[in-house]
Parts: sequence; C-alpha cells; structure tokens
Amino acid sequence: MAVHKSRVSRSRRGMRRAHDGLTAAALSVDAATGETHRRHHVSPDGYYKGRQIIVKHAAPDEENNEE
Repeated sequence: MAVHKSRVSRSRRGMRRAHDGLTAAALSVDAATGETHRRHHVSPDGYYKGRQIIVKHAAPDEENNEE
C-alpha cells in the first residue's frame, strides 16, 4: 500500500504548481489580409508572411447551389 513519505504543505504544493498555468497564445496580424492568426502558423485563409500558401477551392455542394 502506498504511504506518503511526508506531508506536503499548501504553500509548497502551491509553489510547485506556480509554473503550471497556461499562457495566452501569441497572436499576430497578417500584413496582406489584416487577419489575426497565431504566430508562425498559416491563417485560416491560407496566408503566411503576406503570401497565399494554400488555395481554397469551393466545396462540391456549394458549386451545385450556385445555379
């Protein structure tokens, strides 16, 4: 059966957990589109560093609805 070697105080437990907090994601604004995106990631429109990297095509369902 597991037995504690020694009890950990609330203070020491809190000091151990001091570095466990989450930080907010670093956000940046794309120069070409003005869209907010995560740093060093492609924006949802497919732009990275002001250039379009990914070209989005229309979905097959949307092509049929345009008629």
